[in-house]
Amino acid sequence: MGSQAAVSFLTNVAGASFGLGVAATLLNSSLYTVDGGQRAVLFDRFRGILDETVGEGTHFVIPWVQKPYIFDIRTRPHTFSSISGTKDLQMVNLTLRVLSRPDTARLPVIVQKLGLEYDEKVLPSIGNEVLKAMVAQFNADQLLTERPHVSALARESLIRRAKDFNILLDDVAITHLSYGHEFS
Repeated sequence: MGSQAAVSFLTNVAGASFGLGVAATLLNSSLYTVDGGQRAVLFDRFRGILDETVGEGTHFVIPWVQKPYIFDIRTRPHTFSSISGTKDLQMVNLTLRVLSRPDTARLPVIVQKLGLEYDEKVLPSIGNEVLKAMVAQFNADQLLTERPHVSALARESLIRRAKDFNILLDDVAITHLSYGHEFS
């Protein structure tokens, strides 16, 4: 009878261990953490993207029904270059550095319309568009003599265009300006 009691005890321990393992797995899959400088947007399989953003801390989700998308909301640098023609048909190579971050109140809209890689999709295209339009307004020598004005114009145009996509720009700067061989 002693061996039968040992088998029964071990069977109960195995069952309890399995139950605890399942419970721990469910608990682990129902928790997620949003670190400092991040926000989360929840996707619900029945309701789609939820309208509110979730702040820092540990939060609960319904496993297999809800999924958190975590965004870095800190300012990040982006650099892009463009070769453009000036008003007097000189070729200019410009490099622009932009410090951007998402509009945290509009994160659900960003996920719905642009996806998770919103900045890689939007910033290069609007940056090149603004650079080409801006350079075409000036002569080659004006780009050098009126550089602060050109930089301010680029900043205003880019901030306005990025706002259409719910992206906030903290700084815009022309970091490199060079001309083609014909200009020298």
